[in-house]
Amino acid sequence: MPGTRPAQAPDVLIVGGGTAGWLTAAILAKRCSLKITLIESSDIPTIGVGEGTFPTIAKTLAALGVDEAEFMRESTAAFKQGIKFVDWARPPEAGGHSHYYHPFALPREKDLDLLPYWLSGEAGEGVAFADAVTLQNKVCDAGRAPKRATDAPFRGPMNYAYHLDAARFGAFLAKVAKSLGVEHCVGTVGEVELDEQGAIAAVVTREHGRLTAGLYIDCTGFRSELLGSALGVPFKDKNGVLFVDRAVTVQVPYENEDTAIPPYTISTAHEAGWTWDIALAKRRGVGYVYSSRHTDESRAEAVLREYVGPAARDLAVRQLKLQVGWRERHWVKNCVAVGLSGGFLEPLESTGIILIEAAAFHLVEALRPGADREAEAFRFNACMTRRYERIVDFIKMHYCITQRTDSAFWIENALPETATDSLLAHLATWRERPPSPYDFAMEDESFAPANYRFILYGMGFKTIPRRSRNPDPCVTLARQEFARVHDAAKRAVAALPPHRELLERLYQAGFSFSGTGQLSGAGRQ
Repeated sequence: MPGTRPAQAPDVLIVGGGTAGWLTAAILAKRCSLKITLIESSDIPTIGVGEGTFPTIAKTLAALGVDEAEFMRESTAAFKQGIKFVDWARPPEAGGHSHYYHPFALPREKDLDLLPYWLSGEAGEGVAFADAVTLQNKVCDAGRAPKRATDAPFRGPMNYAYHLDAARFGAFLAKVAKSLGVEHCVGTVGEVELDEQGAIAAVVTREHGRLTAGLYIDCTGFRSELLGSALGVPFKDKNGVLFVDRAVTVQVPYENEDTAIPPYTISTAHEAGWTWDIALAKRRGVGYVYSSRHTDESRAEAVLREYVGPAARDLAVRQLKLQVGWRERHWVKNCVAVGLSGGFLEPLESTGIILIEAAAFHLVEALRPGADREAEAFRFNACMTRRYERIVDFIKMHYCITQRTDSAFWIENALPETATDSLLAHLATWRERPPSPYDFAMEDESFAPANYRFILYGMGFKTIPRRSRNPDPCVTLARQEFARVHDAAKRAVAALPPHRELLERLYQAGFSFSGTGQLSGAGRQ
């Protein structure tokens, strides 16, 4: 029973539930032969800052053996095919708005890199880079789902992730983890005992007394009760690079039952930050992430309500304080931090769950029988630090190449002294040639070179490669590929169902994706 004391000391004690605790528990239980107990308090609410995900989560859920339709129904999830960035490159002018997409589709470039040919204008005048090399922009613009009812679970013609209710998703993961043998204990940790070597000897709870384990996983959120408070691991603040440190959020009901549900996140730039607009199956989750150095709570709430419009008039909002950065080490002695207890970066690219997945799957390898825990801890710390550093660069890139000069927030974000040396070096290189796989240590990257390209060229970044005097024999092939993508996008829009239509079918009792349908001529993007 959830409220009872563990029958015996587990190999792994996870302190804290939510997405971080239960996803880690489920992954470890699926991959490791360990006794795992998760203890969580009944009176600590989940943060739920972001409800967007990245395509890695579909692979993770598939590996856990869950039913995709059941997961979506229980999490009130909808599909997400990327992010639509509004007014990021420049401010709105005369009531008009500019935008670009960061789609989840990766270009089909096994034989030919199309970017140099797009840069030289071979895709046509005014054609966006993402439009030229993928189908997904057109699918998103048409409000189409990334798959059909006849497609297999976690598969479809378009690459995709999800929008979901964080609290409901945590409850679903709890059910999955417990079905895999994870023991659940409800209790509040009041004290953490350390041994003579400075490792955790036990956690002391009000309800169950002392609890011991071989390894303690800290999933206590921003409180970081084990790694931060008890073990005293310092926090590396990154607010000087990523300015946003507050959020104000609201849940918005749909106007009516047939309101269109966008299959993407809408990220709109404002005077001191940006709003996320996430369409779930039953409601919208909207939040304004902002810098407290450039605005205050009352003005932030006003910006949020103005964005939502009349629907926000009687809705309650929630203000959140964010700790931007990460712990200097994530694994110290017999304690590992996963999720917010290890670090937080603004949810611009939905990296929170990516970092949880990376940590959990790394732990699977680190906890194999006979593994050298000290060596694995060293490697874990190095890998997680590099992941955070690389994500910081990726997020900062959205800001520092902006053309906006309409507020101090945007002006200061573009100052070179607010960017990292590594990002500045990359940008200098990418002005002469596009990003390539050789620029990254891919094992520590959360984003591929294509993701960087979508942001750079969506924002209007200029790469001026050195021109060769010799004629390029692949120009004709590139033109043919651009034409193929254009035609395939039309077929995809015609073949894929409207997003709401598929969700309504999915939410019918008993529905399950079980087919193997493929979209002729388009391929998975």
